Amino acid sequence: MNAAEYVANLVERAKKAQTIAEGFTQEQVDELCAAIAYNGTKKDFATETSKLLVEESGMGLVEHKVGKMMTKIKGTYRDMKGKKSVGVVERNEALGLMKLAKPVGVIGALIPVTNGEATPFVKAISAIKGRNAIILAPHPKAKKTNMVATENIRATLKKYNAPEDLVIAIEPEYVSVECSGELMKQVDMVLATGGTPMVKAAYSSGTPTIGVGTGNASMIVDGSTDLDEAANMVMRSKTFDHATSCSTENNLVINEEVYDDFVKALEKQGGYLIKNGTPEKDKLREAVWPDGHTLSRHIVAQPVEKIAEIAGLKLPAGTKFIMVEEDGIGPNNLFSGEKLSVITTLHKYRDFHDGLDKLESIINYMGQGHSCGIHTKHDYRVLELAERMKVARIMVNQPQCLANSGAWTNGMPMSMTLGCGTWGNNSISDNVTWKDLLNFTWVSYPIPSTQPTDEELFPASVVEFNK
Repeated sequence: MNAAEYVANLVERAKKAQTIAEGFTQEQVDELCAAIAYNGTKKDFATETSKLLVEESGMGLVEHKVGKMMTKIKGTYRDMKGKKSVGVVERNEALGLMKLAKPVGVIGALIPVTNGEATPFVKAISAIKGRNAIILAPHPKAKKTNMVATENIRATLKKYNAPEDLVIAIEPEYVSVECSGELMKQVDMVLATGGTPMVKAAYSSGTPTIGVGTGNASMIVDGSTDLDEAANMVMRSKTFDHATSCSTENNLVINEEVYDDFVKALEKQGGYLIKNGTPEKDKLREAVWPDGHTLSRHIVAQPVEKIAEIAGLKLPAGTKFIMVEEDGIGPNNLFSGEKLSVITTLHKYRDFHDGLDKLESIINYMGQGHSCGIHTKHDYRVLELAERMKVARIMVNQPQCLANSGAWTNGMPMSMTLGCGTWGNNSISDNVTWKDLLNFTWVSYPIPSTQPTDEELFPASVVEFNK
């Protein structure tokens, strides 16, 4: 069976299941979502699934992946709990409008290797909340994990007498670029999380797509907050799951007045400093970008010890992450880009506007639309940053990787898919949730005329100036 035929069979099965789900009540939908989230976050299952993904992919940390499952799956369910997604979801008597939620149909979901443990569950309950079916297409290095996750979900669906084919995985032996390409062509909507080439392919498929942009999350440190606390947040974010997330601090733009003190604070947290213009920096650059421009897969989401071994560096005991000084931004200064590893780049700035200039240059080089952040006590600086930067999310005094996709300690929607807006060549600039996987029908009733007179509508100054 070729890829087109194989995928067509999956889509046909999913459509039959989705047709049945269209008749589900809100109560049925909510019970299924709760059960899937509950069964996906049982400790033994989460641990075994996380172990499998680490073994299969060679990336990340088991305990951090377990934490990711506990937070993202439960958090996604919490955010949808009690929310209307079936039938009439909104009425406005004054405007005579009624809004009904309806499924988009069969969703094709591309699952990244970096988050292959939690993403199948998050996307499954997000789809089912809208009475959709979903087909999960994993990265080749996460295909076994994806199958285990899907089997868990399907067992839950069966237990509740719901069609198991509401959630289908591309089987390990069929996982390929060809199958993913066919899936994107044949479904009703694509939900794409992963690398830039894959997301571009999704947008080029001709199917309505929600995708993500390239990450290169960066953080300003102005020195007005406790430096040790800020350094601890950076360490926790930078080392979480060996930096599998595109949201971790790739660049720190630091006020030169506190630069040395902040470096010392980072060193206390396990950071190892590599200075600009040293042989160490040259060795590390060659290890991270062997051909001078492509990120090496051998360092992505790896322990700092392995990166040091590849680069031929000797690190002191207790090193958790590497800090690299950089005095430029752009393709000739590769460390200013995304590294997907426990490496962060340090930049100095003179005054705050110089800091904003540097941060903007970093974002323009790589990571437009994604995210940035700031450690500061000054709200006016937060506002100035927010007004200027072309990013979809800004974290204030938080560990960026643990915050911008939603956390128990902030109000961001829990998500595994971060839209980057038109800045990042995406169709959406939100944290993607179940709300984005719905169609809506608007019903309009007549109301008394709301047509204003010209005197009521146009400002007197405009009328006077344009006589």
